[in-house]
Amino acid sequence: MKRLMTAAALSLTAAAPATAETWTMTSTWPSSLELIEIDKHWVELVSQLVDEEKLTIEFYDGGALVPAGEVFGAVESGTIQAGGDWPGYWAGRDSAFSPLSTTASLFNAVDYINWIKEWGGADLYNEVYGKFGMVYLPYGVTNNESGFRTTEKAIKTLDDIKGLRLRLSGLEQGKLLEKLGGNQVSMAGGEIYQSLERGVIDGAEFSTPNVDFSGGFQQVTKHWSTPGWHQSSSVFGVMINQASWDALDEDTQNRLKIAADANLLWSLSFTEKGATEAFAKFKEAGTEISRLDDTALEQIQKLANETIEEVACENPLSAKVYASQLAYLQDYASWRDASAPFNLGRTPDGPDLAKIQECAQ
Repeated sequence: MKRLMTAAALSLTAAAPATAETWTMTSTWPSSLELIEIDKHWVELVSQLVDEEKLTIEFYDGGALVPAGEVFGAVESGTIQAGGDWPGYWAGRDSAFSPLSTTASLFNAVDYINWIKEWGGADLYNEVYGKFGMVYLPYGVTNNESGFRTTEKAIKTLDDIKGLRLRLSGLEQGKLLEKLGGNQVSMAGGEIYQSLERGVIDGAEFSTPNVDFSGGFQQVTKHWSTPGWHQSSSVFGVMINQASWDALDEDTQNRLKIAADANLLWSLSFTEKGATEAFAKFKEAGTEISRLDDTALEQIQKLANETIEEVACENPLSAKVYASQLAYLQDYASWRDASAPFNLGRTPDGPDLAKIQECAQ
């Protein structure tokens, strides 16, 4: 009898479900900025796809657990299991994070999706984040950002940029702004409104029109210069502590990836719809909207190419990421150009691929 009871107990143990994982996740975005909706939507999808007996994610708004700049370290150390981010915030740790987040006058949103899903981009995210003990799932993309919003002086030509103190994120973006005569000021998104209001800066960029409107920038700026050449698109995603990821079974891991893929596509339509609505709201609020002419954009493209080549060639891993992106653009160009104008964006006259490939060695 004792042996039978032991066998029965072992059978029950084998049939019992694995211990449920509970993750703590936060964001780099405060609740006041609409970008946090991309993080929340992924968590919602995960809750629908993954049985709570396997994984539950407890999500906290940005700043509720740790400051935005400390989310990376919290995930890396395992203090929290996951964190929603924009990779460019970590370029100080490795400049390869920069092209994983955005590009200056290069990729649009569809380019990022294409590259991530079919041209090897996903592997490079995990190579770069993997250096810091993390798995990365890109799950959000926005198209070209608004551009610069200024308080007093409108930016209608490149000469208008000279001498302005402008809030701007991005390694290459800052170097490019300096070449145009402006001065980069770095600060978190939550600090921009007050800095504009107090005159600490002359202007700022942040995100797409809908996100900028949610930040109240129409209340503290008069002018808006388009297009957002500094960030032709942006990627967002979730950093996951490697040990926490490894504790999940393969089925759960796959469901998190499926949720990320669904979120990636949803985020583009969600933010483009919001951007369209917010564009109208800015006009109604009395914001003066101007656009740089094509000659100015051609000059910016040349300086952007030069800057990308300089930055990429300072770090072989950054060069590896850029080389992969430029190889995608070159490969996709034949079909994209043949199908113009019924295609997906433009083929930019970008940096020298051969030069950057040499720097990736």
